[in-house]
Amino acid sequence: MKLFSRILLGGTFFLMLNSPLIAQDWVEESNRHTEVVLNAQVQFQPESGSSLGLSEYDELVLDLGPRLFERTTAQNRELVKMTQEWLRTAENPKVIQDLQILQQSLEDSILSAQLNRKYLLPYYNLSQSLFFGFRALLDPRADPGRYPAALVRLKKYTGSAEGHQPLTELAKARTTERFTEPGLLGPYKGEMERDLDNVKRFAGGLEGLFSASGLDGWEDDLGVLQGQLDDYAQWLRSEMLPRAREDHRLPPELYADNLKNFGVRAAPEDLIRDAQFGFQEIKGQMRSVARQIADARGWENGDLMYVMKELKKNQIPQDEILDVYMQRLAAIEDMIRTHDVITLPDRDASIRLATEAESASIPAPFMSPPQLIGNTGQYGEFVLVQNNPAAGEDSQMDDWSHDAMTWAMTVHEARPGHELQFASLVENGTSLARTTYAFNSANVEGWGLYSEAIMLEYLPLEGQLFTLFARLQRAARMFMDPMVNLGLMTPEEAINFMINQIGLSHAMASSEADRYAFRSPGQATSYYYGYRNLQRLRTEVEMELGDRFNQRKFHDFVLEQGLLPPDLLRKAVLEDFVPTQ
Repeated sequence: MKLFSRILLGGTFFLMLNSPLIAQDWVEESNRHTEVVLNAQVQFQPESGSSLGLSEYDELVLDLGPRLFERTTAQNRELVKMTQEWLRTAENPKVIQDLQILQQSLEDSILSAQLNRKYLLPYYNLSQSLFFGFRALLDPRADPGRYPAALVRLKKYTGSAEGHQPLTELAKARTTERFTEPGLLGPYKGEMERDLDNVKRFAGGLEGLFSASGLDGWEDDLGVLQGQLDDYAQWLRSEMLPRAREDHRLPPELYADNLKNFGVRAAPEDLIRDAQFGFQEIKGQMRSVARQIADARGWENGDLMYVMKELKKNQIPQDEILDVYMQRLAAIEDMIRTHDVITLPDRDASIRLATEAESASIPAPFMSPPQLIGNTGQYGEFVLVQNNPAAGEDSQMDDWSHDAMTWAMTVHEARPGHELQFASLVENGTSLARTTYAFNSANVEGWGLYSEAIMLEYLPLEGQLFTLFARLQRAARMFMDPMVNLGLMTPEEAINFMINQIGLSHAMASSEADRYAFRSPGQATSYYYGYRNLQRLRTEVEMELGDRFNQRKFHDFVLEQGLLPPDLLRKAVLEDFVPTQ
C-alpha cells in the first residue's frame, strides 16, 4: 500500500509522474521499463494511478480482496526478477541507474509489507483515504471530462455496482481475518481516536468536492457511502478500539524501516546526536539576529524568545493573508533574479487557503502537486493551513500567519522550494523512475530547507530570524522524532519543549507531537537530514570548482536530476556537472 498511501496521505511528500516536454532517448527507454512496473502495481491501487493523471484508472477502485498481501508480494517479486533481466541488457548508464532505483524500491516495498504483516493488525482510515482520492480526481486543475468517473467510483465503493462489494465491508474482512493471530499490535489508541473524530470533517469535505464539481446525480450514492463510513466508524469503535495499543511506539524494526522509506538511512541514535548539536548552533545564530532586530526597533529586551513573541503579534488578517503571501512571492522572485540564484519560469506560482478537511489531515502548510501525466499546463499549489481542527478549542495557529514568517514559508513551499522543484520534473522531461520510484521525503524536504538557506542572506532581518526558526524546528524534529519513538521523551514532553524552547503555538506543537507519535513516525527527521546532505554536496562542489562555482548552474542541475537518492545525486553532480564547469 506504500504507493497509494504516499500519494493520498502526504504533506509535501508526494509521488509524481511527468509529461516529458524534453525528449531524450535514454528517458524514453527508461520510461518503457518504469511504465511496466507502475501499471502492474496500480492494478491494486488504481486511485494512485488516477491521481497521477492516468485517466484509464479513474473508474477503478482500491483492491481489498482476499489474500491481498500474498498477491501483491508475489507480483512485486516477479517485477524484481523482470527488473534484474532488464539490467543484464541495459547499456546506457542513466537507464542502469533508473533500473537500480526500480529494483531497490520494489525490494523495499516487499520488506515493508512483510514487517507490517509481522507486527501489525491491518487498519484502514477509509474516510481520509477516500477524501484524498476524490480530491485528486475532482481537482479544479484537472480535466473536467474526467469528473464523471467519480460517479462510477461512488457506486463501486458502495457495492451497488455489479461485481463489487462495499469497500467498508472488505476493509472489515481484511482486518477481522487476522484477529485470531497472536502478538499483532493494533493501531495506537490516540491515532484511532483522532481518526474517528475526523470522520465528519472528511464527510463534509467529500460533499464539498462533489458540490463544487458541477456533477449531477451524486447525492444519493454519496449519502449511502457516508452511511457506510459512519457504520465503519462504529465498527472501529466496537471492534478495533478495544484492540488499540496504549503505547504509541512502533517495534524498533518497523521504525527503522520507516526511516529508510523516508530516505533517512541513519541510526536513530546518530540522528539524535547530530541534530542536538545543530539545534544549538542554529539557536546561537538566532540570538545574534534577534539582538539586531531589538536594536533596530529600539527594544531594550533583546532576548530571543521575547523578540519572537513580539514579532508574532503582527498577525495578518485572514482576508489579507493571501495577498501578503503573493507580495512576498513577488519580492523573493526579484531577489532570485537579482542575485542569480536559480532559473525561474515565466509564469506565476499559485497559493490558496486549505479546506477544513485538508487542515484536519495535514495540519501544516503544504504543497499540493498537479497531475503530472498528460499535464497540459497545471502546476502545484502552495496551501496555507491556519488551524488544526483536531486540537479543539486551542486550534488556531499563529505560526504561519505573522508577517515575519511569510518569507520562510514562501521560499520553502513556493520558490525556489517545492513549487519550482516539482514543476521542473515536468519541464525538464525527467524520467519516471526518478520522479516516482526514487521519491522519498528526504529528497523533497531537503530541497525545501536548502532553499531557505540559500535565500537567507537576501531577506530582511525579521525574515532571516524566522528562516532560522524554521531550520531550528527541523533540527528539533530530527532528535525529537526518534526520542519519542525510542521512549526517551513522551509526546507531552515534546509539546512542552516545542512551546518553551522553540516558540511554537500549542496547536502546532500538538500537531508535531502527533506526527512523531503516530501520524508519520520517522518522516519529520527527513527535512534536516536531506538538507545536510545537500549542504555537504555543495561544499564538495565548491572545493572542486573554487571561483568557477556558479550557484544558479548548480541549482538548475540539481533540479534537472529529479528526485535522485543522495548517493546517485552526488555521483551525477561530481561526474556530470563538475567536469562541465
